[in-house]
Amino acid sequence: MRRAPVILSDVIIILVRPEEAGNVGAVCRAMKNCGLSRLRLVNPAELHEGTIRARAVHAEDVWLNAEQFTSLDKAVADCSLIIGTTRRRGHKRKSVTMPPDEAAAFLKDHKGNAALLFGNERTGLEEVELDLCSLASHIPASSAFPSLNLSHAVQIYGYELFKTLAGVQPVAGQWIPMNSEQIGALARSITNSLESLGFYKQQGREYQERFFHDVFSRAGLSEREGRYMSDIFAKAVRMNTHRAE
Repeated sequence: MRRAPVILSDVIIILVRPEEAGNVGAVCRAMKNCGLSRLRLVNPAELHEGTIRARAVHAEDVWLNAEQFTSLDKAVADCSLIIGTTRRRGHKRKSVTMPPDEAAAFLKDHKGNAALLFGNERTGLEEVELDLCSLASHIPASSAFPSLNLSHAVQIYGYELFKTLAGVQPVAGQWIPMNSEQIGALARSITNSLESLGFYKQQGREYQERFFHDVFSRAGLSEREGRYMSDIFAKAVRMNTHRAE
């Protein structure tokens, strides 16, 4: 029985009619950066092996395990979802497309092999190639120069797939914003401290607690910053207690 949801090893990157060996090598590197390992080429031009290896750097294994096909039909035969990447839209093309992050989110709940197609460096995917796709995806870019390098496009999609499918864990020192529950606890902690200092001689604590909550929400405090701020007010209470004694 097929695993669900889809994982990175279920995603197949397919390059249709690639012409530049350097681009193919760079694609291998971009794929490995993002945990992708399955590469297929459809009717590639004559590619210089040495150039591919040089550009792949430490991702030669992606190239060595790549599969080549003489037709796109054969390359996607075992795929139940096919996403074609294109910057063009029109009557004879897919009329609805989604950006990379939405494509990754859509793919997450998919079962089975999923193919992500990239067309020729100069002409992109042809209409007949897009017709084989389940849906289309595009990378938002400036209208003044919307065409991306092949490996750059693969890198953008790989990044979104990695974030969505790999369950990326925070690294040391990474900013982790406080959630609503934590912000509420911080606002209560501060107003508790202020109350201990005799700050609320009259009504107003409830208003200030909402005030702190709203300000902290907009500020985007990290968990560490929230703890530090709470400690500052708690220390003020302790210092005041010691002076009173």
